[in-house]
Amino acid sequence: MSGRLELLPGGGRGGRRTLAETAAAELHQLILSGELPSGTPLRLVELANRLDMSQMPVREGLRRLEALGLVDIIPHRGAWVRELSIEDLQDTHETRLALESLAVRAAAEHFGETDEQQAKAALSELLLLSRSEDSVGARQAHADFHFTLYRAGGSQWLARAIEPVWQNSERYRFGSRQTAFQIERNRQEHQAILDACVARDADAAEQALRNHLAGAVQRITETMTSRQKGTS
Repeated sequence: MSGRLELLPGGGRGGRRTLAETAAAELHQLILSGELPSGTPLRLVELANRLDMSQMPVREGLRRLEALGLVDIIPHRGAWVRELSIEDLQDTHETRLALESLAVRAAAEHFGETDEQQAKAALSELLLLSRSEDSVGARQAHADFHFTLYRAGGSQWLARAIEPVWQNSERYRFGSRQTAFQIERNRQEHQAILDACVARDADAAEQALRNHLAGAVQRITETMTSRQKGTS
């Protein structure tokens, strides 16, 4: 798909990556997968050895992740994976809601046949990869679906504004196995957004998106709260 959101920060879309982009992408995936959980110290020597590259691109990769809000860097003290918190989740959700509501309304007003075909293909891929438990591929297909809609609205700046908030929200999508019920519920929520865009009904598209995001943040909050109680 053209113009897809690659789940890596700072470039590399559709072409050859620099070493810094490669480092950022690999570290990004380690964070999203939970292999580098929140609060983990990010030591240059250890990361360079792990990624089999020099420290310079790793340092630049960490700066790219800092720009996305995924890493905290304090001069002379080091870097850490940014802590997950319910407060940050709520803040991220409210920001996504404001930006993506605008984007999906614009999408519904301009939605065309090519947009519909691309969104349907991404949704089919998301369903297939979710059922096969390919979390990395499903995460990419999920981004492809949403950003196909958002770019249909015609505003490059709005899609760009959404991207860093989206990247942060991905950290909260826990890697636990989805049940068949959860997969089907997600499909229905995404289908409702797509159907409204195809019908060029901006009000229905926004409401379907709000329902989708509200359900997601509620489920994640419940998961985080349960995990916090389990460790207390």
